Amino acid sequence: MSDQIKFIVDNLNKEPFRKNYNLITFDSLEPMQLLQVLSDVLAEIDPKQVVDIREEMPEQTAKRMLSLLGILKYKPPGNATDMSNFRQGLVIGSKPVIYPVLHWLLQRTNELKKRAYLARFLIKLEVPSEFLQDETVADTNKQYEDLMEAFKTLHKECEQLKTSGFSTAEIRRDISAMEEEKDQLIKRVERLKKRVETVQNHQRMLKIARQLRVEKEREEFLAQQKQEQKNQLFHAVQRLQRIQNQLKSMRHAAADAKPESLMKRLEEEIKFNSYMVTEKFPKELENKKKELHFLQKVVSEPAMGHSDLLELESKINEINTQISQLIEKKMMRNEPIEGKLSLYRQQASIISRKKEAKAEELQEAKEKLANLEREVSAKTNQTREFDGTEVLKGDEFKRYVSKLRSKSTVFKKKHQIIAEFKAEFGLLQRTEELLKQRHENIQHQLQTIEEKKGISGYSYTQEELERVSALKSEVDEVKGRTLDDMSEMVKKLNSLVSEKKSALAPVIKELRQLRQKCQELTQECDEKKSQYDSCAAGLESNRSKLEQEVRGLREECLQDESRYHYTNCMIKNLEVQLCRATDEMKAYVSSDQQEKRKAIREQYTKNIAEQENLGKKLREKQKAVRESHGPNMKQVKMWRDFEQLMECKKQCFLKQQSQTSIGQVIQEGGEDRLIL
Repeated sequence: MSDQIKFIVDNLNKEPFRKNYNLITFDSLEPMQLLQVLSDVLAEIDPKQVVDIREEMPEQTAKRMLSLLGILKYKPPGNATDMSNFRQGLVIGSKPVIYPVLHWLLQRTNELKKRAYLARFLIKLEVPSEFLQDETVADTNKQYEDLMEAFKTLHKECEQLKTSGFSTAEIRRDISAMEEEKDQLIKRVERLKKRVETVQNHQRMLKIARQLRVEKEREEFLAQQKQEQKNQLFHAVQRLQRIQNQLKSMRHAAADAKPESLMKRLEEEIKFNSYMVTEKFPKELENKKKELHFLQKVVSEPAMGHSDLLELESKINEINTQISQLIEKKMMRNEPIEGKLSLYRQQASIISRKKEAKAEELQEAKEKLANLEREVSAKTNQTREFDGTEVLKGDEFKRYVSKLRSKSTVFKKKHQIIAEFKAEFGLLQRTEELLKQRHENIQHQLQTIEEKKGISGYSYTQEELERVSALKSEVDEVKGRTLDDMSEMVKKLNSLVSEKKSALAPVIKELRQLRQKCQELTQECDEKKSQYDSCAAGLESNRSKLEQEVRGLREECLQDESRYHYTNCMIKNLEVQLCRATDEMKAYVSSDQQEKRKAIREQYTKNIAEQENLGKKLREKQKAVRESHGPNMKQVKMWRDFEQLMECKKQCFLKQQSQTSIGQVIQEGGEDRLIL
């Protein structure tokens, strides 16, 4: 239970919950708070479940959670009576009910999110049969089912695409590359079309080329089919051989087996199974029930404090003392009958423990054997999927290994022969290149000589004449040659070839010996090189270690040097300060007044006296300002009032002037005029 609570707390403290719980705070949560935590976890799985428990009735909360847990296929432990207890515990927020639910939900959050998402679209609405009699309702229900099936197929395709490893960026790059290749191919096709259009009967030739391509593709397809059929035939033959071998082995086992041995084996299995069913499993079940009852009792009890733990420790100590006293009393009695019975009990307990240990070992061996058989079957299935062939066993595998060895020896021989041929071919090719180069040099020298003599082109014309004459003579010889001459020529050529072969045979033998020697030398060179590399690696590692040590010593030296310079600077500063202190003492002790005035103490005392005098003057000035502050403020107020009064008089004067100017009557020339 503690591991379960720890797992729940760790997951609730992570994203996206961020609850910041510890084991004590989580265990001390109230039932309503526990239900709110469960609701938050369900809301993370299905966003429709975002609800505040305080704003919802308990029955609605239990119904909502039970429906979602049913959709998520959560199976509460126990039978039908435990199911009612589970519902009741979910309503009241019981810890033994909610903890397993939280543990189950937090273990498979991503899987449950997917299941809740699919449940919105794949949980079929049950329509009563009487409503399905209506055509419109039946058609709508059929469309609904078709859409559900289409959603299933689309979701499967989407999951396959997600797990296939393709990315949109790679697909876009591939598409752009394919488009560029397509443009290049279109341009090439257009160029080839223009080039072919000048050829006569190009349409017929294109048609024939198209037919040839189709036939080649058909030939490749048929060759592939033939190869597949050969592989299938080979696999079928192998399977037949394997089945025949299995049949032989089974017949051999059945022939060797006797009824008595089979009956013994069955009796041993029956005894073992009866012991496991009647003795071992009931004991284990009883122990598990006791542990479960004890754990439930511990969980149902309230959290214990330090004082409760001290009380329990004191009780345990008292009970231990009582047990030790009872054991001492029993030993003091020293009853012989009880001693014999205890001896028999010890022997019986030892035998029972040995029996249980052997049964457990046998059970573990059986489980290990079953696991190994499952692994073997899985490996065989994987090999069948990868290669299409089945795993060989026993004699078949030995025969297969012997065949591989013989084939490998043949392959090595052939490979050696091919290497020799390649080496000979390289030598001949090099001699040919040298002869061609020598011929070109001779031709170049001949041309220079002809140019010097003034007969350039003579050798070329002579070669042409010789070639033409040789062609003419060859034609004449061909015309006049008979079959006997040809046979004689063939014999001569054969004799020449045999002579050349016999002449080259010792050279080839020497060359083979030299090649073998070269291979040995190369092997020796490789060995020496590997030794050199290993030695160089060791020296390099030693060098790196020494470099690291030197680097460390240099750093220490630099640190010591910096420390030395720092201490020298500090010593110099202290010496300067000491000199200043001695000068100050000399000036302070001397009887000369001039030197005393130069002392720092005298200067500081003089500055202090000046500052004290300045402070006295400032305090006196502050006192005078404080005393004259009140009358001065009154005077400032009077001046402001006077200024306001003068401003008011000014405004009145300006207003009076403006009133006299408006509506003035002027008489001129016997006429009255009003000026505004």
